[in-house]
Amino acid sequence: MVSTLTTEAERPLYLGFVGLTWGIGTILGPIIGGAFADSSATWRWSFYINLCIGGTAAPVYLFLLPGYNPRPGIGILTRAKELDFVGGILSAGAMTTLVMAISFGGGVYRWDSGQIIGLFISTGVLWVLFILQQAFALLTTSSRRLFPVDLVRSWEMDILFSQMAIAQTLVMLPIYFIPIFFQFTKGDNAIDSGVRLLPFVLVLVFAVMLNGAMMAKLGYYMPWYLLGAIFALIGSCLLHTIDLYMSRGRVYGFSVLAALGTGLYSQAGFAVAQVKAPPQQLSQATAFIGVGQVGGIKLALALSNSILLNRATDKISYILPGAARGVIQQAISGVRASFFTTLSPSDRTRVLGAVVESIADVFIMMIAAAAVSTVLAIFMKREKLFVKLPPSNDAEATQEPSP
Repeated sequence: MVSTLTTEAERPLYLGFVGLTWGIGTILGPIIGGAFADSSATWRWSFYINLCIGGTAAPVYLFLLPGYNPRPGIGILTRAKELDFVGGILSAGAMTTLVMAISFGGGVYRWDSGQIIGLFISTGVLWVLFILQQAFALLTTSSRRLFPVDLVRSWEMDILFSQMAIAQTLVMLPIYFIPIFFQFTKGDNAIDSGVRLLPFVLVLVFAVMLNGAMMAKLGYYMPWYLLGAIFALIGSCLLHTIDLYMSRGRVYGFSVLAALGTGLYSQAGFAVAQVKAPPQQLSQATAFIGVGQVGGIKLALALSNSILLNRATDKISYILPGAARGVIQQAISGVRASFFTTLSPSDRTRVLGAVVESIADVFIMMIAAAAVSTVLAIFMKREKLFVKLPPSNDAEATQEPSP
């Protein structure tokens, strides 16, 4: 919708506004959700409230947004028949089994169990089938297949795809694990730990808006990626140094540095891809980058949660050899938080230290992602986009007047 209603020069700014609304939701979400979780309304209202908000905003979607029909005269049933249902089923199955294997491994089932091995085999087979089905347009057509295969052949689009997935990793890990850190080390409740995210999210939103406004004016995009990745790398390295006794101020400072770097390019991929793609592939380019965004979030959270759960469980099992592994995992997940109150002060300190060390291990993912992002940024083109230069006076002088 944004690409349809804006020009190439305006698009980065308006995509920045999209990032602003996302940031507002990210700020209010943990606070409101925490308030529900700590009240008699229970955590279920964290989901029910979406129905209320969606119903309130529905008139805007239905009556105020202008309509756009790229294929007038084609009925809904005809369009539905053209959808790549086979590709959708294969891709959904492949991603679901992959996330299940990563999430359940070491937690619900042992890594060498038949269930986990079966999930990894299933995801491998489904990904192969999906790739073949898309590459040869099986049970679909080249113009209607789910994944824009033509764009994969462009190394520039592949870099934008990878940068988008990396940026979402750098965004989601602090949003998810900084509150967990404060809950374990400072005893924060759900509301307080959500408030602790404000410095990170506010700086992230500021950086997204700055990128949207200035990239539209200056035209260059490669410096935003390079500078942002460097800042994100420094912030990620600092976050990896967290320990049980680190002050809130230092954690805020480290997270703000990571947020500043990530925000400088986390939403830029959509605007750049839409300019670089051929006009007839504008929607495919948006979808292509969107796959990187959603896929990056899913894999980042699945991998990071698996790292935290497995690393912390192993370390706590070493400290408390008599504790059942299942009880430890439930305590880490928050299901049996009372487990920590039953420990002696010395054991509780050692156990909490093990949890914090495991959170620090999660931030190694951020270091690796930011390092890869820095390398990829170096290979991006140093070109100028978005800015449309006005015609010169000479050109206007030589132009013949219209009759």
